[in-house]
Amino acid sequence: MSDLPRKAVTRTAKLAALPLGFAGRATWGLGKRIVGESADLVGRELQQRTAEQLFKVLGELKGGAMKFGQALSVFESALPEEVAGPYRAALTKLQEAAPPMPTRTMHGVLEQRLGPDWREMFEEFDDKPAAAASIGQVHRAVWRDGREVAVKVQYPGAGEALLSDLGQLSRFARLLGPLIPGMDIKPLISELKDRVSEELDYALEAQAQRAHAEEFRDDPDVLVPDVVHQCDQVLITEWIDGVPLSEVIADGTREQRDRAGQLLARFLFSGPARTGLLHADPHPGNFRLLPGGPDGDDGWRLGVLDFGTVDRLPGGLPTPIGESLRLTLDGRAASVYLLLCAEGFVKESIELEPDAVLDYLLPIIEPAQAEEFTFTRGWMRNQAARVADPRSPAYQLGKRLNLPPAYLLIHRVTLSTIGVLCQLGATVRLREELEQWLPGFVADPAAEDSAVQA
Repeated sequence: MSDLPRKAVTRTAKLAALPLGFAGRATWGLGKRIVGESADLVGRELQQRTAEQLFKVLGELKGGAMKFGQALSVFESALPEEVAGPYRAALTKLQEAAPPMPTRTMHGVLEQRLGPDWREMFEEFDDKPAAAASIGQVHRAVWRDGREVAVKVQYPGAGEALLSDLGQLSRFARLLGPLIPGMDIKPLISELKDRVSEELDYALEAQAQRAHAEEFRDDPDVLVPDVVHQCDQVLITEWIDGVPLSEVIADGTREQRDRAGQLLARFLFSGPARTGLLHADPHPGNFRLLPGGPDGDDGWRLGVLDFGTVDRLPGGLPTPIGESLRLTLDGRAASVYLLLCAEGFVKESIELEPDAVLDYLLPIIEPAQAEEFTFTRGWMRNQAARVADPRSPAYQLGKRLNLPPAYLLIHRVTLSTIGVLCQLGATVRLREELEQWLPGFVADPAAEDSAVQA
């Protein structure tokens, strides 16, 4: 199916097929083992079939189903390799492409929004989409002034589909557990639902992209394409070429991986400080590695796309994040605990041992301890296993911590970015970026004393 299915019963049936299909394939796998096939071989084949169905259903439905798949794709580095392997290729496809809407549908949207003579606005227009994502698809064109542009066209009915899908996926969250073992899916879906209205509003997206394009204009490390034209359901921006980050992850050189990782970390922490906005959709499909960085043609810059989801942080990232990181690195358990209590990470009804909280946090912030740190899937898996194992002290303590609403999106973006860094296997000077861009990470003795006393 190439069009966006809008009937709720059709979409619900397709989504319901995911856990039901998994159960059916499990029965199939049991039958193959009974007749003597290797359990390992059957298991790999079972997971591969599940991954293929996951991509097929989520990709066809677009909307919230595909958005959910894209969000999952950046977390695959936290999963055990025997589980992540079969899903990796299928999920990462969702970062770059999905079945497109019919040409006649796309033309109808452009005629309705740009007028019957919309083709006259362009010198050239490619009807074949360059990319198809969760709520819209992108076409390459040449604007009337000769600039190459990307024309993003929103799928008709995308809003209704997005909300319907996420509602259905939330109901199926427990059943979807076997598809992505070890991941708490329901909070992820809830957070995605909270961002629906903003992502559908191309005027807000254009505003956020213009702010970034202006701030990063002439930046030697980061390129954000300018907005050329915007109207309801259509957003036209400058086109940028480059190597998709998914290709760097797949077979990039060591130099490309490290450079991409460093620039991704730099953009994560510098963006809020420079624009008051946090780019909140850091999956690899939204980034390009472009030749021509500060070292000339031999260097690389990071191209950043898709500003449909942002967190508005007028003062930059919250200062308590930097303060708590620094205090944890300094081993100041009591001060860290007081700060977490003040920010609502520990509820008033809960009492925890400050030293236990410090032990919980230190492994997580290991990348900030050294001058440089190599992010790996193995490190990510170890962290995930530590906090997800019900037998571990970290799991028991983590259950008693609270994530305040103001930090929810920041937390997801940070975890997603770390997931991409681990996919890249990048060696990154993270501490350098924290010292330059994260408020509170560099000590201010006067402010620190007053905060702890309060």
